[in-house]
Amino acid sequence: MDAALAAEDLEAPVSSGTSLGSGEYFSRVGVGSPSKEYFMVIDTGSDVSWLQCQPCSDCYQQSDPIYTPSSSSTYSPLTCSTRECSTLEVSACRNSACLYQVSYGDGSYTVGEFVTETVSFGTSGKIPKVAIGCGHDNEGLFVGAAGLLGLGGGPLSLPSQIKATSFSYCLVDRDSPKSSSLEFNSAKPADCVTAPLIKNNKLNTFYYVGLSGFSVGGQQISIPPTLFDVDESGSGGVIVDSGTAVTRLPTQAYNSLRTAFTRLTPHLKSTTGVALFDTCYDFSSMSSVKVPTVAFQFAGGQTLDLPAKNYLIPVDSAGTYCFAFAETTSSMSIIGNVQQQGIRVHYDLARSQVAFSPNNC
Repeated sequence: MDAALAAEDLEAPVSSGTSLGSGEYFSRVGVGSPSKEYFMVIDTGSDVSWLQCQPCSDCYQQSDPIYTPSSSSTYSPLTCSTRECSTLEVSACRNSACLYQVSYGDGSYTVGEFVTETVSFGTSGKIPKVAIGCGHDNEGLFVGAAGLLGLGGGPLSLPSQIKATSFSYCLVDRDSPKSSSLEFNSAKPADCVTAPLIKNNKLNTFYYVGLSGFSVGGQQISIPPTLFDVDESGSGGVIVDSGTAVTRLPTQAYNSLRTAFTRLTPHLKSTTGVALFDTCYDFSSMSSVKVPTVAFQFAGGQTLDLPAKNYLIPVDSAGTYCFAFAETTSSMSIIGNVQQQGIRVHYDLARSQVAFSPNNC
């Protein structure tokens, strides 16, 4: 691929998957020649891009017609001896064709051939010979989307394959019909809060950020900062993940955050928990609600104040809202897409920095 192509700004729309029944965010990208457009989940927590592929042995419902390799002149299977095939975490060979399998944290998975194809970004440009999965057996929570764009930090991710120096996206509010954009090689946004991107030598897929703690209503919460560190074995740390909905925190951090929030909200009418949320409120009789601001405090001293809609979310149509953080038994924390709504998140891969720019969709 020539350098002139790599340096250009590529851009694709991003919209909420809510109307298609998904908690994910979708981009619209073209695959094949002639190019056909597909809704693809944007996921900064994984590397392999893939889409459902005819003939299906097991495909879930998607809103676009399923991609058919025989109707594209640029579809090209990868052989087992290729670098791309040997880079896969899980691969196999069948008649010298490379097979891939990717499994996700929620039990979803995709299996099929690993191939190269031309990927197009609207009118902004197209990239030939991108290694993607052609998935014949796909199961899980991908409802609506044709597949997934792997935006992680590993060698097979889309940013790595197109040698992007940066990328950014803005996630519109979950219930918004509007779209925003996914951009590659765009400038850092103005008026932003920055945090260092931290290398985990054991795992190159995830984007770890330096998080020192939280504040609620302007008051710092006492959480030992080491709770968010990546340890020698590569566990722990805090990742920014567009493919996870709700921010997950280790029990100790979650309990401190929840306690601080409930202590400052005695005036709110609490109600029973819903699904993974244990702190919920009945706002049905209220026309407006005042709540303390929850903020992320990043290493380097900068603070990102979250708008209330990024941490109190409606869970039904009857006025029940829940505090949108959840505890995890894992040592790794995840900043999910509910907390990223309405914020342009810019990953500067060249300078190892992530920038958060509110109201910049």
